[in-house]
Amino acid sequence: MYKTDDIWMLAALEQAHCAYDLGEVPVGAVLVVEGEQIAAGYNQPITSLDPSAHAEVVTLRAAARVVGNYRLPGSTLYVTVEPCTMCVGVMVHSRIERLVYGAPEPKSGAVRSHLQLLDQGPYNHHIEVTGGVLEADCAKLMSQFFSERRQRRRALKQSNQGSAS
Repeated sequence: MYKTDDIWMLAALEQAHCAYDLGEVPVGAVLVVEGEQIAAGYNQPITSLDPSAHAEVVTLRAAARVVGNYRLPGSTLYVTVEPCTMCVGVMVHSRIERLVYGAPEPKSGAVRSHLQLLDQGPYNHHIEVTGGVLEADCAKLMSQFFSERRQRRRALKQSNQGSAS
């Protein structure tokens, strides 16, 4: 039997697979209030031509429309990868109660890995954080995506070198 956090992280992973299928960095998110999913989203900055269309932002925007308020007290945001600086700011302004993420992001993670923004600063809101939920599954999807992307780039480079001769 899965723990509740695992169940919701699986839902976020489904969203990440949607991003993966579109060629977007595979990050997915769901927002839960009182045991009910009220919004979900995935990374889509490329397809939407919007640099702010990270999974967290897409999900929080959708949730705000559902509840009719940009503030989302009592909510838990599940994200497959540790959020970046921009997304941390949006979470603070949204007043989410809890963040649950899967894999750490050593280069741009702004919660625990690279920066610890929620542990510092004069924020007017505190967010409880749980990391590492289904970490291996979340990390595997990211690794697979970037491995395939590197393989495509190498193949394209080799193809271009072959046609230049």
